[in-house]
Amino acid sequence: MPETNRAGHDAMRYGFYLPTRGPLINRRDLTRFVRTGEALGFHSVMVADHIAIPVQSDSVYPYTADGVFLSKGDALETLTTMSFIAGATEKLRIVSSVMIVPHRNPVFTAKALATIDVLSQGRVTVGVGVGWFREEFEALQAADFDSRGAVTNEYLEIFKKLWTESPVAHEGEFYRFGPLRCEPLPVQKPHPPIWIGGHSRPALRRAARYGDGWHPVGAVAASPLPPEEMRQKLDELKRLTEAEGRDFSKITVSFKAPLYEPDMKEVAGARRRFTGSAEQVAGDIREYGALGISELIFDFRGDTIDASMEGMDRFARELMPLTKG
Repeated sequence: MPETNRAGHDAMRYGFYLPTRGPLINRRDLTRFVRTGEALGFHSVMVADHIAIPVQSDSVYPYTADGVFLSKGDALETLTTMSFIAGATEKLRIVSSVMIVPHRNPVFTAKALATIDVLSQGRVTVGVGVGWFREEFEALQAADFDSRGAVTNEYLEIFKKLWTESPVAHEGEFYRFGPLRCEPLPVQKPHPPIWIGGHSRPALRRAARYGDGWHPVGAVAASPLPPEEMRQKLDELKRLTEAEGRDFSKITVSFKAPLYEPDMKEVAGARRRFTGSAEQVAGDIREYGALGISELIFDFRGDTIDASMEGMDRFARELMPLTKG
């Protein structure tokens, strides 16, 4: 019998990060990237979100040990890129990972995502976060940075209304509009899945209340989420989800793991997870799968398209056969 996880899936699914900055952000390389991933059997592609990168910043990046965010501001815009992927592929799930909800007008964002869902024939997953970059909020004249959690919650409510009702009106603390129609509605019913990023307590509460999935980043120095901690987080998410009167077994858990580095040597006598031999990495995958992880996301992005494809192909050849169940 194939291995099943808490959400009822038969085997671990895999996704990959799309290059959204650097030398590969051109039509030819991005098309090759996503079509190769689709052909190799990957389930999903992750599209990151930055619009503008202020040159001066005091904000602390939460996913590096030193808090430094290294970007020259050459990032592709998320929603536009998702549309491009929809036209270049046939089966791949297209995931915003993660879209910073307060950055954009909620009615426009709901419309854009619904449009991509229609044109991709129902392949959109809406991964969302509240953001960490105060100066980017200010550059966009977005919602108040200090209220970003509450704003995100209200905008998610707006998304769901606009995706499931017509006509619809909204009267909230941060946004309001009278009766309107915003069609066509998404192909997916009741709406595209919403995955909540982050693993703070507010993020878990948001996932419990609004999420169809939980989508944390882990296995990096600033955010390791080893199995013991992941188990604790899942227990907390289960308690919070049931307190909301929702079925925890229906929550997808998609875990963003690091770069797959099969040749990585031990550091300070300890092997970092998802490094080493194929058998060792497969053991890590099974360990997380046993906790109820539905999908693992790996980063194969390299300096060249050939190096990127080599890493993706090696994973598909060596790891996928070992973790089919």
